[in-house]
Amino acid sequence: MSIKDLILQSRSYRRFHQEVPVPMDLLRDMVDAARLSPSARNMQPLKYMLFNDPENCSKIFPALGWAGYLKEWDGPEEGERPSAYIVQLAELELAENWWCDDGIALQSMLLTAAEKGFGGCIIGSVQQQMLRSILQIPERFRILQVLALGRPAEKVVIEAVEDGDIRYWRDNRNVHHVPKRSLDELIIG
Repeated sequence: MSIKDLILQSRSYRRFHQEVPVPMDLLRDMVDAARLSPSARNMQPLKYMLFNDPENCSKIFPALGWAGYLKEWDGPEEGERPSAYIVQLAELELAENWWCDDGIALQSMLLTAAEKGFGGCIIGSVQQQMLRSILQIPERFRILQVLALGRPAEKVVIEAVEDGDIRYWRDNRNVHHVPKRSLDELIIG
């Protein structure tokens, strides 16, 4: 599979086959891909907490916001929730600024998941104090994002932006539509 195929397969999935476990070996491989990714000034300040057990996953779920543009949707229902999470942290004793390391690492992890038939969603809408308390995260770490993972249980379609509207939406068949700007719109000059 080409890298472009993996990118096309790596969408922001928000509904999963909750009964399909994400193996801990895959979670570790994903973090290994992040570890090998570029890091600004090679500081490598990012750390990860891995969860694939139902008990911890059920504790993490309520601390997350799911889809800002889908105001009427509170997130996946039981049976469609992630079967694993990776909590991305910045170790403040190593660096106070992680530049773009977090995004590079998360993309590397999502591509690793896609290669194995899994998918995920990077969630930045996190109730910080709630998650810190649930997971007993020490103050020397800043919670950056949470990567929700599982076997995708939804279809995501990429389509052209119309009238400048970039908001994703769901149709009456629950297909998730993601408008993307054209290549010519992105290239200047």
